[in-house]
Amino acid sequence: MKNYLKLSVIICALAVCGMGSASAQKLKIATVDMQNLFKEYHRTTEEQQKFSEEFARIQKENNVRLAGIRTIEEQLQALKKKIEDPTLGVNVKREKSREFQMKIDEAKSMDRERREYLGRRTRALELKKQASMQGILEEIRKRIVDHSKKEDFDFVLDKSGLSANQVPFLLYTKDATDITATLLVDLNKDAPAKGSATPAAGDKKTGE
Repeated sequence: MKNYLKLSVIICALAVCGMGSASAQKLKIATVDMQNLFKEYHRTTEEQQKFSEEFARIQKENNVRLAGIRTIEEQLQALKKKIEDPTLGVNVKREKSREFQMKIDEAKSMDRERREYLGRRTRALELKKQASMQGILEEIRKRIVDHSKKEDFDFVLDKSGLSANQVPFLLYTKDATDITATLLVDLNKDAPAKGSATPAAGDKKTGE
C-alpha cells in the first residue's frame, strides 16, 4: 500500500496546484477507500484462503519431522537409563554410549534440516503471497483509473491513506464523489455465489 500512499500525497499536491491555476474551471474530484476495496474484493479473500492452506500444509509437514525427532528423544531417554544402570558391563556400557552419541547427532541433523526446510518454504511462500497481493492492488488501481476516465474525474484521492503519524492525508474535500461502493460492485460482479464450494488446494499449514 506504500506506493498508493505516496501517490495520494502527489495527487493532493497536484490538486492544490490545479485549483489555483484553474479558477475558471471547477475540478471534478472523487474519493475512494483503497483499504476497503482491497479487503472486500472477493479475489483478496480467495487468495488469502489459498495461502493459509499452503502455510497449513507446510506446518503439517513440519509436525511430521518434529514427531520423528521426538521419537529419537524418547530412544535417548531409554538409552540413558541403560547407561546409568550399575549392573551393566563395561563393554555393553561403552557400546550403549556410542549408540547414544550417534542418536544425538542424528537428532541434531534432523532438527537442522527441519529448520532449514521450514525457513526456506515459509520465505518462498511469503514472497509469493506478497506478489499476489501486490497484483491485486494493481488490478484495483487499474479499475479505478478506467472508471475515473469514464466518469471524467480530474482527481481521485485515496481517503484511507495515512501519514507516518497515522494521520489521514485526506482531511476534507468539498463536493467530492465517493466511488468506493460503485467500484466494489464492479470488482465483485464475478464473485462465486455465496455458499458455493471453493476447490480445496490441499491440506496446508505454517511453521515456527
